[in-house]
Amino acid sequence: MKKNILLIIVLAAFPLVMQAADNLFYVSFASRVMIYAIAATSLNLALGYGGMISFGHAAFVGTGAYVASICIAEGVTSAWIGWPAAIAASALAAWAIGAVSLRTRGVYFIMITLAFAQMMFYLVNSMKAYGGDEGLTLPQRASDLGNEVAFYYVVLVILSATIFLLYRLINSRFGRVIVAIRENEARAVAVGYPVFRYQLACFVIAGAAAGLAGALLANHGKYVNPNVLHWSQSGTLMIMVILGGVGRLWGGAIGAAVLLGLEHLIAEHPIAWLAALLPNYQQHANLGVGLVLLAIVLFAPQGIAGLLAKEKHAAA
Repeated sequence: MKKNILLIIVLAAFPLVMQAADNLFYVSFASRVMIYAIAATSLNLALGYGGMISFGHAAFVGTGAYVASICIAEGVTSAWIGWPAAIAASALAAWAIGAVSLRTRGVYFIMITLAFAQMMFYLVNSMKAYGGDEGLTLPQRASDLGNEVAFYYVVLVILSATIFLLYRLINSRFGRVIVAIRENEARAVAVGYPVFRYQLACFVIAGAAAGLAGALLANHGKYVNPNVLHWSQSGTLMIMVILGGVGRLWGGAIGAAVLLGLEHLIAEHPIAWLAALLPNYQQHANLGVGLVLLAIVLFAPQGIAGLLAKEKHAAA
């Protein structure tokens, strides 16, 4: 608890320090990291606790991003309208996709969620009225949150609420049932739990949270394009969860911070010997990220959060 409070204090003071140093780039970057942390945390609910390996989670992030963007483009600039609309649209999409996908298992579930996500990607790609494949540029952020520091605090509050609600959810009766289904679905059915309804509810909650992350992402860059729904974005979110720790409370947030931080650090500050071997290093920055990720997966199979928990128990 003390560590969590200290972390919140540090995060709350961060933009003030950056503003005093006249370096708002890192405030914007931190906001982006926290938005992806929300999206990865929502996937962790479905993947880590629900055991549902969805390769179409970006569809819900993209739905939220486009609904929020369309609201602003049509003159509805209030976040109190645009963001709930984004959450509702993503929850509805998750319900429709989950109602079909959850009737399958294993690789079939993975492929169906991927297929639905790609269908939505091509649908948005064909929406010429809202930019089509060129994307949609927004004239402003919702509720005139043009100030980077103000937007940062909004995202920080939402991320804190997301992690707190996830903690309460997984420690509730609903959360325990979801984990029980993940561990042994046949036994859960034998006990009498309505497995399909529990899994669908979990899937919808995860989709709704992803929609909110999408709305924040669109407002962050004041721009959205169909790539936000692409399957590669689902893969990125999955990497964040695996990297941080599948089924760990802080797994999504840690994974997002480490992955995005690595990408920025390696791209902006290349390792000397690697830069010498690869003159066009900027084009191969993901190689360095991949090597680091490979090392983490090999030496910390339970993710960074799992490794930290193991060290904590060892010290105790």
